[in-house]
Amino acid sequence: MSKAGALDLASGLGGKINKEEVKSAVDEYVSESEQLRLYEKYHGYYGGKEESRKANYTDMVNKYYDLATSFYEYGWGESFHFAHRWNGESLRESIKRHEHFLALQLGLKPGMKVLDVGCGIGGPLREIARFSLTSVTGLNNNEYQISRGKELNRLAGVSGTCDFVKADFMNMPFSDNTFDAVYAIEATCHAPDPVGCYKEIYRVLKPGQCFAVYEWCITDHYDPNNATHKRIKDEIELGNGLPDIRSTRQCLQAVKDAGFEVVWDKDLADDSPVPWYSPLDPSRFSLSSFRLTSVGRMITRTMVKALEYVGLAPQGSERVSNFLEKAAEGLVEGGKKEIFTPMYFFLARKPLSE
Repeated sequence: MSKAGALDLASGLGGKINKEEVKSAVDEYVSESEQLRLYEKYHGYYGGKEESRKANYTDMVNKYYDLATSFYEYGWGESFHFAHRWNGESLRESIKRHEHFLALQLGLKPGMKVLDVGCGIGGPLREIARFSLTSVTGLNNNEYQISRGKELNRLAGVSGTCDFVKADFMNMPFSDNTFDAVYAIEATCHAPDPVGCYKEIYRVLKPGQCFAVYEWCITDHYDPNNATHKRIKDEIELGNGLPDIRSTRQCLQAVKDAGFEVVWDKDLADDSPVPWYSPLDPSRFSLSSFRLTSVGRMITRTMVKALEYVGLAPQGSERVSNFLEKAAEGLVEGGKKEIFTPMYFFLARKPLSE
C-alpha cells in the first residue's frame, strides 16, 4: 500500500507528483473548477444523459482520473480495487490475494506475455508480474496515471518486465494474437460498449488462451423503477467516472457475443465473509485502513480544505474530495442493499479454432 502521508497529499495529492503537474492536468480545461463542471455535466446525478456519457467516454474518464488518481493513491494504495476478504485478513492482504487469484485462474507461467487492460498506476500489474514471473503490459489512456506508474515500476525494480502503453481499450495498438493472457480489474466498466471492448481483447489474445475480469455490475436486486436504487446508481457513476453500470447478465452475454467461451462466472461478493464495502463504511473502524474510516475521511477533508486555502494543494481539491465522498456513500449503500457488486468475476477462453 502507498506510504504517502499528509505532506504527500499537499505536494502531490498523494502520488508524489509535483503539485504544478496536477494543476496543469486540470488547467487544460481553463480551470480546476471548470474541469469539475465539465466532468459533472455528463452524469445523471446532475441531469446528464447516458448517451452523452457513452459518446464522450474518453474525455469523461480522463477528466475523472486526472482529478481523482492522487486521492485514490493516498487513501487506498497503488491498487485501485476492492477485494473478497476473509475474517482476520487486512485490506492490503485481501487486495494481494485478489490479484493472485486472478493470476492463478489464468494459469500464468514464467515468461508469458500478459496484458492488463485499464491498469491504473500499475499496482496489480507489478504484483501479478512478481507473483507469476511474467511480463505484463499495462494499457491505459490517461497520461497522468502512466507517468506515475512508470516511476513506481522503477522504484519496484520491474521496469525490465513491465511497461505501459497509452491507448484506448476500444482500439488497441497491438497485432492480432499477441498475448498469452489478458485481465482487467474493475476497468472495462468504463467502456461505452462492452461487446466492442471484449472483441478487442479477443482479437489481441492468442487462440486457446484466457481472459479474466472483475466487473462492476448492477445485480438482479436492482430495480430501475426504484428512486433510491436509481440515486445510488447515479452516485456511483458520478464518483467513479462511469458511462453506465451494466448488469451481470449483460456483461456475461457481451463476452459471449464477442466470441469467447465462458469457463465459469460468479459474483465473488456473494460469499465474502467481510463485506467488500467495509473499508468505506463509516460505521466501521479499522487501523489498517484508517484513512478510509469516518474519522480518517473527516481528517483528510479538513486537511485538504486547509491545504487548498493556503495554496499548498491545487484549487478544486476540496470539491474533488467531496464527490469522491459521495461516491463512497453510494458504494456502501449499493453494497448493503446488494444492488451493486464490484467483483463479478468471469474467466473466458478464446477458442483454438474460429
